[in-house]
Amino acid sequence: MAAVTWSGSGTATDPWRLRTPPGGSEYLAHRDEAADPPALVVVVGSTELRYQLRCIEDLHAMLRAHGDWMALGNADEQRPAADGTVEAWARSADNPVGGWYGMKKGLRGRFGNYVPPVLEALGLAEVEHNARSNRMRAIQPPARRTP
Repeated sequence: MAAVTWSGSGTATDPWRLRTPPGGSEYLAHRDEAADPPALVVVVGSTELRYQLRCIEDLHAMLRAHGDWMALGNADEQRPAADGTVEAWARSADNPVGGWYGMKKGLRGRFGNYVPPVLEALGLAEVEHNARSNRMRAIQPPARRTP
C-alpha cells in the first residue's frame, strides 16, 4: 500500500488536500456547515461534488456496526453500485437519509472514492490504498477524558 499523506484542516480557506484510495488523483475537500443542508464539498479539478455533511458520522457508525472491512465500490451515479459496498450503502433507501448522500444530480456517485479518505484524515477509518479493490474499516476514536 502507498504511504498516505494529506494536509489542511477541512475549512473552505484551508481544505483537506487528499488523494483517492488508489492514489491516482488529488482533490480538495472541506466542510460547509452554513449550507442547507450542511455539506461536505469535494473539488476535483474544476468539478464540485457535494455530499450531505452527516455522511461522515453516518458512514463511521455504519462501519462500526459492520465490524469488518467493507469494499469501497466506487461508481458514477449513472452506474449501479456493487452490493455490499460503501458506494451501495451511500445510495440505499436503507441508509439514515433514505437514499443518496450526494446532493448534485448527475454528480451524486463516487462516494466510495472521495468520502473514505476524509474519514481516514479525521482518524475515523483505515482505508486501503491499492491499485484497485480497496476497502475500509472503522477505527474507534479514543475515549474522551473528562478532567
